[in-house]
Amino acid sequence: MLKDIDAVIFDLDGSLVDSMWIWQEIDIAYLGKFGISLPENLQEQIEGMSFSETAEFFKERFRIPDPIQQIKNDWNAMAWEKYSHEVPLKEGVYEFLTHCRERKIRLGIATSNSRELVENVAAVHGLKDYFSCIMTGCDVAKGKPAPDIYLAVAKELGVEPGRCLVFEDIIPGIQAGKAAGMKVCAVEDAYSIAIKEDKAAMADYYIETFRDIRFP
Repeated sequence: MLKDIDAVIFDLDGSLVDSMWIWQEIDIAYLGKFGISLPENLQEQIEGMSFSETAEFFKERFRIPDPIQQIKNDWNAMAWEKYSHEVPLKEGVYEFLTHCRERKIRLGIATSNSRELVENVAAVHGLKDYFSCIMTGCDVAKGKPAPDIYLAVAKELGVEPGRCLVFEDIIPGIQAGKAAGMKVCAVEDAYSIAIKEDKAAMADYYIETFRDIRFP
């Protein structure tokens, strides 16, 4: 998997950390403040959107009276405690990151989440020293499945897209990595287990945990 790879780029939620489950709870609580029930297909509609794009979608779809920045501030506040104390790293992440660093493979994060939350996760789990670049969907023109964020991280890392390996857990993310011309490994996650076969067919590799990866 790491043959001819000079950089590894991780999606955050569902790929690097086990956090997808918290967002349904947050959406239910947030919409509940406005007397709105959670639509069944909401997660499918917002998959891959940047934090700002999602806030804009909520404001328009649910006619939220608050400004975009206030919506994002509220989400950050609601998620902060959970990310600090309830969100674990995916199994085997530390060992894999350490191996990559030993092989001089550059590491980056490309997330649709907010910078505040990804910086929080990196600090809580002691990851900051591993990553040379952390970028969010708000830093580029278009969120996933557009390739913008993966191309931007590769440029920041100084690595050609074709020598990058992406870890992703959702189909828009896999599409973004492939559109960027990168190898993509799909990561198993409970949130997307129903589409496991679709993810595996679309990606170059599939793992249940990072312990599945064998090092030469």
